[in-house]
Amino acid sequence: MAGLIKREDVEAVRERARIDEVVGAHVTLKPAGVGSLKGLCPFHDERSPSFHVRPGVGRWHCFGCGEGGDVISFVQKIDGMGFTDAVEHLAAQAGIQLRYEDARTGAAAQRGPREEPGRRQRLMEAHRVAAEFYAEQLFGPDAQAARAFLAERSFERADAETFGVGFAPTGWDALMRHLQGRGFTQPELIASGLVSQGQRGVYDRFRGRLVWPIRDVTGAVIGFGARRLFESDQGPKYLNTPETTLYKKAQVLYGIDLAKRAIAQSKRVVIVEGYTDVMAAHLSGVDVAVATCGTAFGGDHAKVVRRLLGDTTAGGGLQLASGASLGGEVIFTFDGDAAGQKAAIRAFGEDQRFHAQTFVAVEPSGMDPCDLRMARGPEAVRALVDGRVPLFEFVIRTTLREFDLDTVEGRVGALRSAAPLVAGIRDRSMQLGYSRNLARWIGLDPEEVRREVGRSAKRGTPARRVDDRPAAPDAAAPSSGPVLAAPDPSDPVARIERLALVVVLQYPQHVPATFDDLDADAFATPAWRAVHAAVRAAGGVTAGAGLGGGRWVEAVVTEAGDAVAPLVTELAVAPVPEDRESAIAAYVVDVVRKVADLGLTRRIADAKSRVQRLDPAADPDGYQDAFTRLLAIEAERRRLRESV
Repeated sequence: MAGLIKREDVEAVRERARIDEVVGAHVTLKPAGVGSLKGLCPFHDERSPSFHVRPGVGRWHCFGCGEGGDVISFVQKIDGMGFTDAVEHLAAQAGIQLRYEDARTGAAAQRGPREEPGRRQRLMEAHRVAAEFYAEQLFGPDAQAARAFLAERSFERADAETFGVGFAPTGWDALMRHLQGRGFTQPELIASGLVSQGQRGVYDRFRGRLVWPIRDVTGAVIGFGARRLFESDQGPKYLNTPETTLYKKAQVLYGIDLAKRAIAQSKRVVIVEGYTDVMAAHLSGVDVAVATCGTAFGGDHAKVVRRLLGDTTAGGGLQLASGASLGGEVIFTFDGDAAGQKAAIRAFGEDQRFHAQTFVAVEPSGMDPCDLRMARGPEAVRALVDGRVPLFEFVIRTTLREFDLDTVEGRVGALRSAAPLVAGIRDRSMQLGYSRNLARWIGLDPEEVRREVGRSAKRGTPARRVDDRPAAPDAAAPSSGPVLAAPDPSDPVARIERLALVVVLQYPQHVPATFDDLDADAFATPAWRAVHAAVRAAGGVTAGAGLGGGRWVEAVVTEAGDAVAPLVTELAVAPVPEDRESAIAAYVVDVVRKVADLGLTRRIADAKSRVQRLDPAADPDGYQDAFTRLLAIEAERRRLRESV
């Protein structure tokens, strides 16, 4: 991989990616005053719109849930992307050629897939055309077996169209000829993985198979999964796109494009085992279902899921009174057979990656979601998910099934096998709880079980660790530290100071230059004083008027730091009471005058207090200096008020 995206190119993306258009693709926005738009927040349920977008400064903020940021952070959150992927996605839409530099030296990067964004777009386009081609073939005369396969599993034509299911013709080069007819070269098609090269030449990778397009979180097709239909096909039952610059099977989740918004809203994800299982789950009302593609669920998959769940913290999971985690739910569904149980135990090893409660849903009779929907209807699929059990419990109970608990030997063996699992739970309260459960499940004295768990902990953590806390967060994920709280909105002083900062961030061109003469303590409210300090550090309104819009706010955000930056975004997007464009300039001047008046009034009170504390007889010079200063501040306030 090449290095970091050059800072100037990131800024160009922020400027040229229209935030109202990007957000508008997900949220219905309506005018909300001068230069402001609002709609229903896509990140939490609400009936009255509290989600605001201000295109002029390139920022968004929800006054209901507190989320906010720029166009890049919106794409990160809505699509579950990392920062780099979000920038690249927006750059492609805006036609910006990104440049990269080595993270250590700052030198321009010359290698890796990212230095060829034009080529990447060509491969993406080839996949899009291929998906259309396959989808058209599904309803042709040669695809009867493919249609029968779907019909036998209770999938209708509309379902196939929803998921983009298609059919790869049996010929050796039908897709290749189609794509070459659309201008794609043979080297491009080989690089895409859509065709293969062997001793007999170049030929279609998928032939005579039912095909599912695999999309990334943005909905772009990056690969395919194909199911064998004919006995004459000597290939594997399922065949996927090979590793390419677009398709990394360790990072791909089928159905993520359809499930991403529901996952973000519900804070729940259901991980199933196959393409038809994803289809069956969604059609049964479980719209948070995704599946891995030809590989076991691993660490990179976990990162994708964590981003969608909004789980980017590295600390321990905060538990609600009900026992649910604030990080959401991750539910693995597996077949009820031995292979399914082994898969669940493998998933056990990934649990530490989630700041979430992890569950397992296994159908006792061995049916997967697709079979379950056919046999018992959509409600049975929903019941399967609702009947989930905690992953800790499932793994421990699965371990106990290997022993005959009716014998002393069996109970002792079960304890020795399960105790290390319980010892691996870092949360002390949960460890104690599962120790008690283990004693009950085996039929042994709780104190004996507790001692064995303690001995296991002293012997060392087992390789297969049970952990209720996530590992170190993805380096691409934003850090989460303490955020400075906004002041009480009923405080009249805080309210005026807030409004002054709102207009300073949104309309720096109208703010009098005298604003930059305000002292560091001109704002009394700690939160707003911190924002004012960031404004001063960014060059004040003089710099803001020159930078304008998004660049000005971004400069203040950069100076604000993690604790204050969310407040800057909130102020940059906050509605302005004045809704007449022609009156904005005068309104800004008036608001700034009021906050300056407040500051001067506060300084006058401080100066009077100092004069009253001094003894003119004991310290005539000090008294005279203090009195002169008081008069000067009063004169300054008088001039300010007379200038209106």
